[in-house]
Amino acid sequence: MSLIRQVSVLILLSLVCAFAGGVLASGGALRDLLRQQLTLKNADNAQALALAVSQQGGDQAVIELLMSAQFDTGHYESLRWRRADGSLAFERVAPAAGGRAPAWLREAVSLDAPAGVAQLSSGWQSLGQLELRSQQAYAYDALWTGLLRTAVMSGLLALAALAVAQWLLGRIRRPLDALVAQADALAEGQFMTVEPSRVLELRKLTEALNGMVMRIKRLFEAQTEQLGLLRQHAHCDALTGLSLRKHFLAELASALARDDGPDRASLLLLRLQDLARVNQLLGREATDEVLALIGEALQAYTQRVHGSLAGRLNGADFALWLPAPAVLEDSAQALSEALLQALQRAAGGGGRSVIRLALGGVELARSLPLSQWFGQADAALAEAEQLPGALGQCLKRVEGGDDRMLPHGERAWRAQIEAALAQGHLRLVPYPVLDGAQHLLHWECPLHLGLAAAHQATPDFVPASTWLPLAQRTGLTVEVDLAAVGAALAQIQLDGQQRCVNLAPASLRAPAFLGRLRALLRSQPQAARQVGLEVDAEAALSQFELVQELSRAVHPLGVRVGLEHAGANLQKIERLYQLGLDFVKLDRSVVLGVADDASRAGFVRSLVIVLHSLSLQVIAEGVDDARDASTLLDCGVNGLTGPWATGHQA
Repeated sequence: MSLIRQVSVLILLSLVCAFAGGVLASGGALRDLLRQQLTLKNADNAQALALAVSQQGGDQAVIELLMSAQFDTGHYESLRWRRADGSLAFERVAPAAGGRAPAWLREAVSLDAPAGVAQLSSGWQSLGQLELRSQQAYAYDALWTGLLRTAVMSGLLALAALAVAQWLLGRIRRPLDALVAQADALAEGQFMTVEPSRVLELRKLTEALNGMVMRIKRLFEAQTEQLGLLRQHAHCDALTGLSLRKHFLAELASALARDDGPDRASLLLLRLQDLARVNQLLGREATDEVLALIGEALQAYTQRVHGSLAGRLNGADFALWLPAPAVLEDSAQALSEALLQALQRAAGGGGRSVIRLALGGVELARSLPLSQWFGQADAALAEAEQLPGALGQCLKRVEGGDDRMLPHGERAWRAQIEAALAQGHLRLVPYPVLDGAQHLLHWECPLHLGLAAAHQATPDFVPASTWLPLAQRTGLTVEVDLAAVGAALAQIQLDGQQRCVNLAPASLRAPAFLGRLRALLRSQPQAARQVGLEVDAEAALSQFELVQELSRAVHPLGVRVGLEHAGANLQKIERLYQLGLDFVKLDRSVVLGVADDASRAGFVRSLVIVLHSLSLQVIAEGVDDARDASTLLDCGVNGLTGPWATGHQA
């Protein structure tokens, strides 16, 4: 029982006791007063009647007639005349009057006042003794009326006091509820401050808790800043700030494997030719300045183009990946101009004749393997090195790729996707997410759609990397995502196992999506508790409020929400603790090779500590090496997915 409820019960019991005590005390005082009045009335009436009898000259008939007339007025319960020798000369007894008072009151409260006694005489002759009792029904009626009035007044006062007490408790409860909400938010990794209460004790407590929350927030921000430094040390080149070769390759492999994005992209390789000769002629500091300027130009490009990647592959080689089709020539031209302008400032202009750059670029289908990307790009770079001038450039556009691109044109794609949804040609492909004991945490379920060309009798189930870009372009992501959630609910109904499905960022922007999603989840409330929804970490960066609204909309239904492909973008989300997340999946580029790189393992360990401090479950994506899996578990991750998890599925 809560403290406020206990105080409310205590106040209620106190008021009940006060009410009962007031009624009993008032009733007791009234009973004593009525008994005293009855006693006096009996005595007075007996004396008055005795005086009247004494004036009748001792005539017994007249005396009896006078007593009968007096008794018949109805105000008496009994009237007796005893002679001087003790014999009974006259007696009248009336039945007890009903009155308004209930019978239980007569049984519970006694008003048995003593009878009034008076001596009868006629001159000097004693006629005996008179005993008179007044009717008690009127006294019980007066007692009952008095008790009712007392009870009503006491009850009204008690209710008024209870209302005032509840109002005061409400004033106390509001800051207490705010403190409870603050504590709950802190337990979930959210740093919320509350308005200080007007109650002195609560104000001191509120100020103390607010101070503690702010200190924890500053500590978290310091940890995040330290985490950024660790990431820079583990993943980035100290001179240029670009990704190191291992991290760049991991980022590129992850980008190629993702479902979203265009079907074609570009890779540019840049080489500072004859680095040893440049270093010898210009000196180390000037050469470092040249390399830093190259890195600055590449970084500026990645800041302008969302999703692009830049890295330093070795001392003289750089790479730039552009996730967009038909931008190779324009990007290469813009990059060449930026590089030439930057190099004009290098070494005070004295190194122009020494510095020679080669730029080779290719545009390929994103479905091609990483080895083919670098094979084609290396060939273009080799041709560029043979060209004269300060910057040789060779660009190639290689056709081919995924032959499963069935329809051509947006209309054909839309028709294919709508047909697949209407005919139920979709399936969730389950991939296990295992914990350290190789127990299943949940199934990661990307959606495959069954698309068929006009000449095909049966559809081919293709991954989202094939159809998702066109679904986004044709505005069908809402229908696709709702179909995926519906399929997950249907499978959960069969086996009760938790499943996570991906939501496209474009769906979150659709006005009616959240309402339809909640209605779908509410239709199967038991299964909904086993559903997890994943959004890309980039969506949390660009659509923070929409992801926050998603969490608020589905959490009351028991649905879990998490981020996938999380890496360096986590540090850019300033209010990560306010998103209301349940888990975070670290991108393959972050966790790849941690077994052989202590700095990368240290970064992952620090990242896990920060995420755990926000009460978030941490899962590593794309783990394919057993040694990496063991190191990641040692770093504190809660689960693993990827080829390693698939091979160790129980």
